[in-house]
Amino acid sequence: MKLPNYQEARSRKKEKVTIEEYQLNNDLKNIGSCKTYYVKTYGCQMNEHDSENIKAMLEELGFEESLEMEASDLIILNTCSIRENAHNKAFGMLGRLKHLKESRPELIIGLCGCMAQEEGVIDEILHKYRQVDFVFGTHNLHRLPTILKNHLDSKKQEIEVLSVEGNLIEGMPVKRASHHKAFVNIMYGCDKFCTYCIVPYTRGKQRSRKKEDILKEVEQLVKEGYQEVTLLGQNVNAYGKDTDSKYCMENLLEDVAKTKIPRVRFMTSHPWDFTDQMIDVIAKYPNIMPSIHLPVQSGSSRILKLMGRRYTKEEYLLLFDKIKEKIPNVSISTDIIVGFPGETEEDFQDTLDLVEHCKYDNAFTFIYSQRENTAACRLEDKTPLREKEKRLYRLNDIVNRYFLENNQKLIGQTVPVLVDGHNENGKTELFGYTDTNKLINFNGDDSLIGKIVSVKVTDAKTWSLDGELVE
Repeated sequence: MKLPNYQEARSRKKEKVTIEEYQLNNDLKNIGSCKTYYVKTYGCQMNEHDSENIKAMLEELGFEESLEMEASDLIILNTCSIRENAHNKAFGMLGRLKHLKESRPELIIGLCGCMAQEEGVIDEILHKYRQVDFVFGTHNLHRLPTILKNHLDSKKQEIEVLSVEGNLIEGMPVKRASHHKAFVNIMYGCDKFCTYCIVPYTRGKQRSRKKEDILKEVEQLVKEGYQEVTLLGQNVNAYGKDTDSKYCMENLLEDVAKTKIPRVRFMTSHPWDFTDQMIDVIAKYPNIMPSIHLPVQSGSSRILKLMGRRYTKEEYLLLFDKIKEKIPNVSISTDIIVGFPGETEEDFQDTLDLVEHCKYDNAFTFIYSQRENTAACRLEDKTPLREKEKRLYRLNDIVNRYFLENNQKLIGQTVPVLVDGHNENGKTELFGYTDTNKLINFNGDDSLIGKIVSVKVTDAKTWSLDGELVE
């Protein structure tokens, strides 16, 4: 049994990153024969991509995917720890699975992802959720087959969570959720240690994949007919800064664009690492989508300093304006935390002023959520929850107004859309995303799914557009 340790997880000893090649032992290949699995994913795109790896490994073991959780032989929860709400959802599901296992004792339950890296979570599993059969963390995803086999042999609870800086595993199998859009990890971990964030503890130190391995993966996706790749990292535009090479994100973006894949996206960016050279590359290549997620978190320089964000309000606005000026038709989204410890009404007003300036195309807004063992836990917080909720409502009123205004500007324009599939309204209506990452619904034939088509915008709502296909 290997349990998580926060002190070890925080350590940055600057040990050299090793690269290992994934291999599956032949004696493991049939352990899931005639059995089904179900993977429930919480959290970010990185977690979604991890689940694609998990599904592929399980199918190498002989398991078949089930669409019905209650009827599956194996259920794995791939968890997120970024906010308390994600925690609560996962523990709520564990409670539900506890009752399911009482009626089906042969059911196998596994838990992985960022929550698995938390000391408090594992302690709770050991004492309250003994029905969980195995747990593994973010650093040993590739050991899922072995960990599962160990449980099947011993019939005991297997917990294997490594609190390490982290290495790189290449050659992981992947079962992609889409046949035309793909996630490609370019780096793992984070060394920023924003005071509210637990990711550096759960995902390890920043470590970039070799450009050759990334480009090989993208080139293979091009051969397979994929229309879009999203380059993933916890702090994606810091790519390469952990190596001795001078090859950085702007170089990688340019090389990926040169593969001729029709669409390139990336996330998530940290303003601290967003260079002028990156802006120039995005503006230069039409297949790099003019859609940038640029989290600000707060519009108060005082709060930004307490958050450990390493930029001021003025520096952020300078970068924002530069992106708007240099990249035609760009849309910018953001993250904003309300009610960070010590936030005053004046600080919050600074955030509202920034939003009025930026007029974001989209924003993910949250009330501050205390995360175990982060530096922000030690800050005094006198603001009542009710006041934080009021601030969130005020903020959302403003951001939603700009979402609608920005969408309304597109009425009458013809935009390129990558068609994803049928929306919830019915079989005849399709949905997809524009180059600026706006959701649009329109009528069309099934044959359009997976293709980039021209759609004229006919109506605009706060969170979506309506359109008609341009033949």
